Amino acid sequence: MKSVRVLALMHPELVPAESRSGMTEQEASNSKTEYDVVHTLQDAGHDVHPLGVQYELFPIRDAIESIKPHIVFNLLEEFHGEVLFDQNVVSFLELLHMPYTGCNPRGMIISRGKALSKKLVAYHRIRVPEFAVFPTGKRVRRPSRLKFPLIVKSLIEHASVGIARASVVDSDEKLAERVAFIHERVGTDAIAEQFIEGRELYVSVLGNERLAAFPVWELVAQNRPEGEPLIATAKVKHDVDYQERHGIVTGPAELPVELAAKITHASRRIYKILEITGYARLDFRLDANGQFYFLEANPNPEISEHEEFASAAHSAGVSYTELLERIVKLGLRQQRPDQA
Repeated sequence: MKSVRVLALMHPELVPAESRSGMTEQEASNSKTEYDVVHTLQDAGHDVHPLGVQYELFPIRDAIESIKPHIVFNLLEEFHGEVLFDQNVVSFLELLHMPYTGCNPRGMIISRGKALSKKLVAYHRIRVPEFAVFPTGKRVRRPSRLKFPLIVKSLIEHASVGIARASVVDSDEKLAERVAFIHERVGTDAIAEQFIEGRELYVSVLGNERLAAFPVWELVAQNRPEGEPLIATAKVKHDVDYQERHGIVTGPAELPVELAAKITHASRRIYKILEITGYARLDFRLDANGQFYFLEANPNPEISEHEEFASAAHSAGVSYTELLERIVKLGLRQQRPDQA
């Protein structure tokens, strides 16, 4: 790929150092995506300028005017402390007619709302767990169709924020307690959905109009105590010590060929239904009867070199450098509103 100038947007605390020398394993893990993306693109010959942004849009505009990047690599997961505000940063880039990587703001809005995305997917006859939304300030009343066990989550937060072992509930009392926790501690509305006992599967999809779906990946807890449900909690995803103690790994899912093909086909359909562009990871649960359920879509997911997305791509013959360059090319080619 021809060398390009890249402005990489990220949280100020995650702007990568020149090296990981002297860092603890957890410190290196916290900014692994930013480090991997910036240094890999630089090593490939691209001119990469990291920029930490959090509360102001002006630094983005100023950097674009001074650096004159060909593209902005969007690594933001929130803005001004709000997880949904990152879509506004992307909208700002569109107002500036600035190419960017990853998902468009419409796809981010649709897919980040767990209830809305499930409704749209269910309308297209793709199986989703039964669910109900519990708004802040409203009394918790479980619909009769919603059977235990349930898992309670934030309606909008991602990266497993607010998810722990206590998220799986088996009584109305525990449901009310966990909904209150989401309301008070996470600060969002809550969603409670049927907990599907079984396997946790991920499908990584790359593309705008033409889509590539990488092999189905699976989350495994090798040292999980017998009888304990498999849940992708915040500790499972982000705590290095916890991962080592419990044998948390991800890798290729061993599935019948026909079932893997069905899940992959559904993933491509969901990606388009939710109007996602760039790249995304789609999460599923697979029950003991071989029925799969769509859980949620994650536009602009974790893309550090050794996480699910890049690992699945590597298993399909796409190197990490090639993956990042394909993401950049997709951003350069993405049709924006002013071009429609």
